[in-house]
Amino acid sequence: MNKELIKNADISYRMAEHRAAQYFQSLFQQVQDKSYIDVLTKDFHSWKQNHIHHHPILSFFSRKKKNRNSDGYSNYIRWLDYTGKLERYLDRSISYLYMRDLGKALDMLETQERIRRTVDRLKNNLTTRRKDNSDSFSMAGLYRWAEREGIESAIIWVLDKLKTVSNHIPEGMDPDHAQRKLIKIIAGVIMHVVEEMDENVSSKERKQRLDKAIRLGLSYGLTYPFIDDLLDSNVLSDGEKKQYSTLIRTTLITGSVPELGDWTGKNKDLIQYIHAELREAYEYIKNEQRPETLTSFFEQSYVFFNSQEIDRDRDLTRSDYTNEELFIPVIIKSSSSRLIVRTVISASEDEGFDNRTFYYGIYNQLADDFADMFDDLKAGAVTPYTYYLKYHEQRPDLINPFELYWAVIAHLIHNVYHSDHRTCEVMLDRAINGLKRFKERIGTKKYNEIMDFFSSRNPDFNRLIQQMVVKADDVDFFDKLLRDHMILTLKQERKEQEDFLDTIEYVRNQINSSLSILKTEDVPVNKAIIDAANFSLEGNGKRLRPIITWVVGVNGFGLSQSAIIPLLRSLEYMHTASLIFDDLPSQDDSSTRRGRLTVHKKYNVAVAELTGLYLTQRAIEEQTCLEQFDAKTVLRLIQYSSQVTEKMCQGQAMDLESRGKLLTLEQLNRLSFYKTGIAFEASLIMPAMLAQASEDEMGALRKFAYHAGIAFQIKDDLLDVEGELKRLGKSIGKDAENNNSTFVSILGLAGARKEMWNNYCLAMEALQEMPMNITFLKHLMTYIVNRES
Repeated sequence: MNKELIKNADISYRMAEHRAAQYFQSLFQQVQDKSYIDVLTKDFHSWKQNHIHHHPILSFFSRKKKNRNSDGYSNYIRWLDYTGKLERYLDRSISYLYMRDLGKALDMLETQERIRRTVDRLKNNLTTRRKDNSDSFSMAGLYRWAEREGIESAIIWVLDKLKTVSNHIPEGMDPDHAQRKLIKIIAGVIMHVVEEMDENVSSKERKQRLDKAIRLGLSYGLTYPFIDDLLDSNVLSDGEKKQYSTLIRTTLITGSVPELGDWTGKNKDLIQYIHAELREAYEYIKNEQRPETLTSFFEQSYVFFNSQEIDRDRDLTRSDYTNEELFIPVIIKSSSSRLIVRTVISASEDEGFDNRTFYYGIYNQLADDFADMFDDLKAGAVTPYTYYLKYHEQRPDLINPFELYWAVIAHLIHNVYHSDHRTCEVMLDRAINGLKRFKERIGTKKYNEIMDFFSSRNPDFNRLIQQMVVKADDVDFFDKLLRDHMILTLKQERKEQEDFLDTIEYVRNQINSSLSILKTEDVPVNKAIIDAANFSLEGNGKRLRPIITWVVGVNGFGLSQSAIIPLLRSLEYMHTASLIFDDLPSQDDSSTRRGRLTVHKKYNVAVAELTGLYLTQRAIEEQTCLEQFDAKTVLRLIQYSSQVTEKMCQGQAMDLESRGKLLTLEQLNRLSFYKTGIAFEASLIMPAMLAQASEDEMGALRKFAYHAGIAFQIKDDLLDVEGELKRLGKSIGKDAENNNSTFVSILGLAGARKEMWNNYCLAMEALQEMPMNITFLKHLMTYIVNRES
């Protein structure tokens, strides 16, 4: 490697180290002389006037009812709105984000005005969402926001990336944490980009900047799971970690990602994937840099990585680290992680931002390390807290990190933010909130022991702090609520997804075991036709339609599992018959289906035609076997089933007639509903009929089925262009070969994806109208848009 490049990188780090050392010395002095105590004591006495109230007994009980945990996200927002506290709650939350993430000073009139506008928009959004019972943090809510901003393609891209990254998080790392961190970083980059825009920015430029911010945010964010978290975990061997760190260091020093070369460790496949993703991300960031910010980007990136490496290499079994060795890397990495965002978006230099962000970083790091100290101690990680816990008795020279934490707060309020009242209010709110959350998490007894331990030198100040922790109100923050909500949501989504897949597997096995048609002497059917029918039924079918029927019927309407078995067979026989006809030479002329030969290729066209007809009749016969239900209801179901078959035939005829013709979107939607959506509708409506559901329920199910079917067809069209034969189990490129009008041929790939996601949102919105448990149908939609076969 070029020695001059290494020297320049080292100089950049030494400069950051020198600045951090000066900052540490000023903090160290405040701890030594305890000057921060008198300052903060005065601040708290002033602060508590707005936070400690004598509540009447009824107010006490009403306060007990509020729920701040993530499960009560909507309820807590509702409670804040009802009590008139929502605006103040949002004001301190947004003010804090402007300080922490955007490096702003709260005493600036322009910043105050921006905070006010942000609070008004957020309050309106939260109260509106609460009224229409929707979640702006769902995929549907996110996509609707993207539509309003005109950045649908960027959101589709990032959703696909998040899914792929989550699927590649190895065992030993937390995929939910990785996804949450990525979302947080993307949101942070978007905040910076929005802050850089003024009101005169055109709609077109705003779209371009937001699109770029999303891609930059994801590109930068990938470094956390794939560098920081990966190197902190035990996934890689020591040799692999060394090889990987060298590769990263070489990239940041030279400005180019080297080839991976030979990888001798057991994680070769993982590293190959990560290397490709990070190379793409790094090149994107680099290419989007302005020439005047490129050097700063490389320097900040190297300083950040090197400080992490120094921090990571420390060993808790060593008892000889100096205070400087413990704190200076923490100061550097905590500040540079935020400073680097400005270089990522190529923002102009801002000395005020740089100073505030540099001094602010360690505040967050010390707060996080305090909250995680027991987990870190268990993992053997070196932080100022774990090191002090282990060596304070034999090392009286060690600085108490909890005392340094309060010194940082005093320094920020009075030296960095110039004793600004709003800043003091927000920072003390945050400090007390952090202690309240910590106490709630570990329990009162253990909390008191920890406070006595870390505050033994300052008992009077500790008593004041604990009085605030017990009595102070209105110190909660929206980002904490949102964080808890997101963690719970991601874990819940993952659990629901596992349940969804388990349910599919269980029901599919039940259906598969009941589909085979027996050959008996008294059945006047050519045995070749039964063989062909079973051959087609034995293919690797998804059984999606009867599975939906089972879940909606059994879990949704409480129907008996055994009672609806004939209906499940009926649906699969009808669907399989439609595929046999679809594959014929006179129609799509397909040679493979469900991973095997089509019926007309395995046998002949005549047998295929007769088998398709035979299965349609068997489907009706199965419906007549629904003996545990009211006869009129079954007759009505058979009538509806016949109408469905008519519409499916109509849809296929429309498809054949449309070849070589350019259809409108409206025509294609109608064709898709007849070809695909009507079968989804049948799988929902038939069990609803048996359960004698209301017309309102039927209407909501039809609406959902309509949009689910179109989304499914669009995904089919996309897979026909982009899919893999091995995964699909059928030929690809058949639409183009047959000159079919598809969503891709009419709208293009990007347009088809947008239309698919629009129908996804419409289907998800239809679910809000259903009184039954909709979890399975929600994950069905996620499966439809994400499936690869």
